[in-house]
Amino acid sequence: MLLLQVAPAQTMGLGSLILAGGWLMIPLGILLAITIFIFAERFVAIRRAMEPDNKFLYFIRDLIYDGKVSEAIAACRKRNTPIARMIEKGIMSLGRPSKDIHSSIENVGNLEVSRLENGLPFLATVAGGAPMIGFLGTVIGMVQAFMNLSEAGGGVDMALLSSGIYTAMITTVGGLIVGIPAYFGYNYLVARIEKLVFQMEANTMAFIDMISVEN
Repeated sequence: MLLLQVAPAQTMGLGSLILAGGWLMIPLGILLAITIFIFAERFVAIRRAMEPDNKFLYFIRDLIYDGKVSEAIAACRKRNTPIARMIEKGIMSLGRPSKDIHSSIENVGNLEVSRLENGLPFLATVAGGAPMIGFLGTVIGMVQAFMNLSEAGGGVDMALLSSGIYTAMITTVGGLIVGIPAYFGYNYLVARIEKLVFQMEANTMAFIDMISVEN
């Protein structure tokens, strides 16, 4: 009885796969590291900015009603959140028309939102650019594979061709591995910021109503 011996399939470790992808895996790795850093840093910053404190505005109201304006400003600076800084600006504008106070608070709010959005354009760029870098690596690898096949001569060497193709495809996988988390991370942070903006607007209106009642 004739037994056919099947050669065991060769497997490559993660490190070998990365090295096989070529030099374009280096910028992809750098982009991935920066993406993780920006997402983690922005996530923590936005989470701190969204810390709920339903009693804070009432505390500020009581201080203002008691004439303790300086203490109210100090309380806002101690809390050190975007909403607190907006309320602080409103307190410093007391005595002016409500429209001017609202405008001053909105200006501070726009600056706070701009600060929270730091790094988000980079995530959006990585989400679109990383897969393109991976595709570029694949095209370069395919060209190199066919060039090697042409130089080898003597017909089609499927082993040489398939080896070059899977090596070229690694960069596409790498680009998607970087681009997909950047895409979802960007949209997640944008959604969180939009929720925070709603909270900021709600607190602004509550503060304006509060000082209007006082007047």
